[in-house]
Amino acid sequence: MDRLINWMNVKFAPKLNKFTENVYVSSISEAIMVILPMILVGSLLTLFSILNDFISWLPDLSPITTFSFGLFGLFISFLTPYYIMDKKGYDKNKIIAGATGLSLFLMLLRPSITDEGHITFILERLGPSGMMNALIVGMFVGLVMGIFKRFSFFKKGSELPEFIIEWIDSLIPITFILLVGWLFNYQLQIDMFDVILGALEPLTLISQSFAGFVLINFILVFLYSFGMSPWVLMPILMPIWLQAINENSSLVGQGLDPVNINTFETFFSGWLGVGGLGATLPLVILLFFAKSTRLKAVGKTTLVPSLFNINEPIVYGAVAFNPILMIPFWINGLVSPIIVYIALNTGLVPIPSILFQLWYTPLGISTYIIAGITGLILLAIVLVIMFLIWFPFFKVYDKQEWEKEKKERR
Repeated sequence: MDRLINWMNVKFAPKLNKFTENVYVSSISEAIMVILPMILVGSLLTLFSILNDFISWLPDLSPITTFSFGLFGLFISFLTPYYIMDKKGYDKNKIIAGATGLSLFLMLLRPSITDEGHITFILERLGPSGMMNALIVGMFVGLVMGIFKRFSFFKKGSELPEFIIEWIDSLIPITFILLVGWLFNYQLQIDMFDVILGALEPLTLISQSFAGFVLINFILVFLYSFGMSPWVLMPILMPIWLQAINENSSLVGQGLDPVNINTFETFFSGWLGVGGLGATLPLVILLFFAKSTRLKAVGKTTLVPSLFNINEPIVYGAVAFNPILMIPFWINGLVSPIIVYIALNTGLVPIPSILFQLWYTPLGISTYIIAGITGLILLAIVLVIMFLIWFPFFKVYDKQEWEKEKKERR
């Protein structure tokens, strides 16, 4: 265990940090984080829509979801190149880079334009289904704009106003970017949306498989146990999760059954994120019964955040880099998703099909909203198993800490 911890600290963590600090990766992360409120709007309206089942005269607020979460890809196409230019230090070009990303994204959606000037987009392509398309567009625009920023038509010290220089220097990269879009869309007749979806299909299929579902959860938990926030992988996972829940919702709307188990809702709102990623709420509750004064104090200070699925205090305060508690953390990261996947895949519990990314909703409430009574029964079963996994390791750690405290009192 000591050798593993040392390797993670010295070798692995620095390389992962280098990857996440890359301009393009960090820009995608920031763009997603900035736009998360638009997802939360859709989640809040999910709560409201539940009332529609009981109060028929309430208004239909689904258009609000359409013009918030339903335009997710559109927002990302602007924000990704915006943040790339920002992080490269080209502050004066970030707005035009964002606008160019928006323009290219819309062009590549292949809208139909009539002779009368009416333009029609396929709505789903503007939302989470088009998110990966938007990310690729954003990175391409950021790359091209960054390269051309190194060149200028004007020498330093030019008497022209700076904003005029910026305008003229932006003409070539913008023209080049849109020419590329024109070439693919209107000359080669390539539907980039379908191309990207086709290219990502193997990854999507793997992520929705039993092995993919369990592996993704374990990787997140494993990294977290070494103090690395699981949110570093959001640029990779969020497009998969958003597309999956969007497809589930669409299938249910057509009277079909949802098929995608690997969604944000499953991980953070339903059964696996009990008190936060890695199922740490049972540990927090067990700490209340600790003999160790320190561990009791940790339990008291971390209970309230844990009830709202915020577990950084308990992870960084007790679990991370602690060999005794890392092991049950990992075991839960494997056992819980296995049980959840089997229950959902066999139809014992309905697969989530409504957008609900209010991960901070207290335990049980979110589970009931996305899966009903059978979802709560599964949660109860998973909770019992989580407690059983944590318990022996908690006892060992508590005894160890208690012995230390007794020696300190002597």
